[in-house]
Amino acid sequence: MTQKKELFVIRHAKSSWDIEGISDRDRPLKLRGIRNAYEMARRLKIDLLVPGKIITSPANRALHTASIFVNVFEMPYTVLTVDDRLYGGGTLETLRIIKEQPDELERLMIFGHNPDFTEVVRVFTKQTILELPTCGMGIFTFECDRWSDIGVGNLVDEKIEIPQK
Repeated sequence: MTQKKELFVIRHAKSSWDIEGISDRDRPLKLRGIRNAYEMARRLKIDLLVPGKIITSPANRALHTASIFVNVFEMPYTVLTVDDRLYGGGTLETLRIIKEQPDELERLMIFGHNPDFTEVVRVFTKQTILELPTCGMGIFTFECDRWSDIGVGNLVDEKIEIPQK
């Protein structure tokens, strides 16, 4: 019997530009971004969509967003991995990270940035998407046994979720 692989591609929540002289990598979340991250994580928890693994960009805003999800899911931080390639590595590198995951993993959640994450969502979605908004997520279910095999040909379900303003 063929397994299912579920992928959650989540753009970091709304970041703050209020602190002058701070590097892009260190920018924090705005209060609205924190609220949106809690909202989106709670939606997934209610639907019992908790991942086996979470991978995030090392940028403060992505790491903080991913940490909120870990807290809401009441999971140990051992499920969280920081991968430098998710900070400006590009669409192909992001897809490489996804496809190199262990096959026993059924549900993967990744946190990162635009434009890469919008492009990754576009690879899999049949919907027209101009831009994945902050804390927006593409949720994809594939019918296959290996992460290396995921693609449009074995996509069985997809959703785009966005936070309330």
